[in-house]
Amino acid sequence: MKRLVLRTGVRWKISIAIAGVGALVAVALSLVVHNSARVSMLDNAREVQLERLLFAQRMYDTTKEPKFGTKINDPELPHDLRRKMKQGRRATFVNETPSGVPDVWAAVPMSNGSVLSLHSKFADRSATIMTDLDRSLIIGSVAVVFGGCALGVLIGGQLSRRLRRAAAAAVLVAEGNTDVRVGEAISGVVRDETDELARAVDALTDALNERIEAERRVTADIAHELRTPVTGLLTAAELLPPGRPTELVRDRAQAMRTLVEDVLEVARLDSASERAELQEIALGEFVERRVSLLNPDIKINVVHESWVNTDPRRLERILGNLLANAAKHGGTPVEVTVEGRVVRVRDHGPGFPEALLREGPSRFRTGATDRAGHGHGLGLTIAAGQARVLGARLTFRNATPEGMAGRDGHSGAIAVLWLPEHAPTATGSFPIPRLPD
Repeated sequence: MKRLVLRTGVRWKISIAIAGVGALVAVALSLVVHNSARVSMLDNAREVQLERLLFAQRMYDTTKEPKFGTKINDPELPHDLRRKMKQGRRATFVNETPSGVPDVWAAVPMSNGSVLSLHSKFADRSATIMTDLDRSLIIGSVAVVFGGCALGVLIGGQLSRRLRRAAAAAVLVAEGNTDVRVGEAISGVVRDETDELARAVDALTDALNERIEAERRVTADIAHELRTPVTGLLTAAELLPPGRPTELVRDRAQAMRTLVEDVLEVARLDSASERAELQEIALGEFVERRVSLLNPDIKINVVHESWVNTDPRRLERILGNLLANAAKHGGTPVEVTVEGRVVRVRDHGPGFPEALLREGPSRFRTGATDRAGHGHGLGLTIAAGQARVLGARLTFRNATPEGMAGRDGHSGAIAVLWLPEHAPTATGSFPIPRLPD
């Protein structure tokens, strides 16, 4: 069962966190302020009520009649007040009502044993003040929440931008641009943990580059050392008497020499020291001529012609490797199509293995057994490397998606070379401008 994954940015996480904390603080403070103000106003109302009652008591002692809304032995007197009256104490009491507006009571015991009491609703003015206070607290809480969101977006946005710049720089490093530094990409006045992460990534990149360069040098040195004895072995094989054993020795010696030359070429491409020698050529005519020399049986289709600035030797090397791969691992017929600056090489075999489609060509890995019974896996690696030197892009796909093979059971593999519209920079050559007729 596939687990649901929700993707959110750091900016919104920080914004939600700050807004949530702000909302909790605002609600807590609002409750405290509301309760404190209500208690204070009720206490004031009880004091006022008691003062009125005491004044009315003095009037009663003179006139023997209750004044100002006071009552003698009111049957609605709350139980708590009755209990305090029996103790001979004057007291006040707040009675909550379903309407939300409390009743304020005050009572005093008389010398004859009667109870003089007074009660009234909580003052309308006080209720209005509480309503206005609650409205102000709600507005303030909402303002705090939105202010927290804005602050979170501001802080999180800065952090998110730094992380995105770091990720973009890391992608460039992963694509082979070893001159890019994550620390420089996110540099700024404020320093935080992001800079520590950038320094760690840069240190890791430097260590990997040193290791890769060391491995490349070792590979190139081994290939150089092997070139002389392999050449001597091939020369010695030519002196052997004719026969089947001699043919096998010559074949293996030639295969070893080809392998050594391919390894040397891969090492040169990995060193990024190769430079293209640019010439302006008619791409369709060039492909037709070169492919016909390599294999006259291959079908060539030029949809429309295009002039390109490229290195003919390297372009021929790419075509030769793609055609050799199609002949060795694919199936007939093999077709080459030229459309503008795009060259497609298609076979009708089992298609490229999934690992190659997913990760690209890799040296000394030939893929699935049904497509790679022999070989060293260097042909497509060299083709991809030469394409990078030309500033071109080499992609691989199958003609039919996996599990949907054609009538013959094979989908067919398609390699597409996308030549650039403009000549690559830093090639050591200058493009030849085309003058109008």
